Amino acid sequence: MSYLFSFSLLYSIKLLALLFYRFDVQWLSQRTVKHYPNVRLMVLLNHTSLYEPLFVRLAPYKLIKNISKHLIVPGADITTKRPIVGKLFRSLLPGIIPISRKRDDSWAYFLEQIAPDSFVAILPEGRMKRKDGLDKFGKPMTVRGGVADVLEKLKQGDILFVYSGGLHHVQIPGQKLPRIFRTIKANLELIDINEYKKSIHQLSGDSFKDKVIADMQWRLNHKLPYCAQQPHQSDEDS
Repeated sequence: MSYLFSFSLLYSIKLLALLFYRFDVQWLSQRTVKHYPNVRLMVLLNHTSLYEPLFVRLAPYKLIKNISKHLIVPGADITTKRPIVGKLFRSLLPGIIPISRKRDDSWAYFLEQIAPDSFVAILPEGRMKRKDGLDKFGKPMTVRGGVADVLEKLKQGDILFVYSGGLHHVQIPGQKLPRIFRTIKANLELIDINEYKKSIHQLSGDSFKDKVIADMQWRLNHKLPYCAQQPHQSDEDS
C-alpha cells in the first residue's frame, strides 16, 4: 500500500509541475532517462528548497515506479519530525530514514538499509542553501563525505546527477507558499557507477572519500545551470 500511495503522490506532483512550471533541461551525457537506465543512485547538487520533489517532473513512468518501490533517502531528523512537513515527506517517500546531526548510529543504520535493488537519493551538501547563497550558519556550501560511503555500498548500476539551477525563485526556506509559473533549470547526467569509481581512483588524493568529495565539489562549482532568478545570483551580478 505504501508503494501505491507514494507512486500516486509522486505522479500527482509530476502533473502539477507540468501544469505550473516550465523546465529548462540540458543533458550532459549521451544517455538519458529515456534509455531506461538502471539508476541506483541519484545525486542532487545545489540543495536550495524542500520543493525539490518538483524535479520528479523529469522522471518517466518507469523511473517513478522504481523510486516508489525502492527509494531510500537520508533526511534530517529535524525535518522528518515536523508535524506537517515531516508527515508529508514520510508519505511521499516511505524510504526516508531520519539522520541525526549528533554522532550516533543513524548514518550507519541508513547505510545498512541499502540493498542491491535500492534506489538511493542523496543531497551531498547535507544542508540547505539560504537566500544569500550560504548555509544557515553563513558558511559556503560544501560537499560532505556521505555520498562516498553510499558509493562504496553500490556495486552496479547508474548514477543520475541532477545539477539544480536553484529553487529560491520558487520558494526560499522559511516562505510558506511557493511561487508558480516559474522556469526551473537543471542539467542532468548519467554515469555508470563502476566507470565513475574508476575515474575517481585515477584522481590524486589520500583516500576514496577525499577524492569523491573533491569531484562532487568540482561538479557543484562547475556544472550547475545559470539561473539569474536566484537572489544570491542577482546580488553577485549587480
